[in-house]
Amino acid sequence: MGSSTGVAADEVLAAVDAVLPPGTTAVRLSTLDARSREPGLRRAAALRGWVLVGHPAEVLARVPVPSPSERVAAATGTPSVAEAAALVHGGVLTVPKTVRGRVTVALAVPTPHPEEVP
Repeated sequence: MGSSTGVAADEVLAAVDAVLPPGTTAVRLSTLDARSREPGLRRAAALRGWVLVGHPAEVLARVPVPSPSERVAAATGTPSVAEAAALVHGGVLTVPKTVRGRVTVALAVPTPHPEEVP
C-alpha cells in the first residue's frame, strides 16, 4: 500500500477493506519503509493484528509492476509502491493499484506450491 503523509488509521482500514475478499484472515500490510513509520498505518495494523512491513525504495523499484508511475518515482524513488509492495515476495496480483482517498492499495496472493494445486 501507499499513502499520503498523515493518513489516519480509519482511512487505511477503509481502503484495505474495500479490496480484501470477505473472510480473509492472513493480511500483511506492505509499503515503503518511510511510510511504515506513519502512525496511521501502524495504528491500522495494530487494530487488526496485521503485520506491517516496510521496504526500501531500491527494493521496490526492482519489482516488475503493471502500472508504474513517473510521478510516484519522482516522489519516492520507486515507480510503484502499492503494487511493488504487494508483489515484493512474489505471488500473483489479484487487485491492481486502487486509489481510495489518500490511500492506494493493491492485493497479491502467494503462488500455490505445486503440491497444493488439485
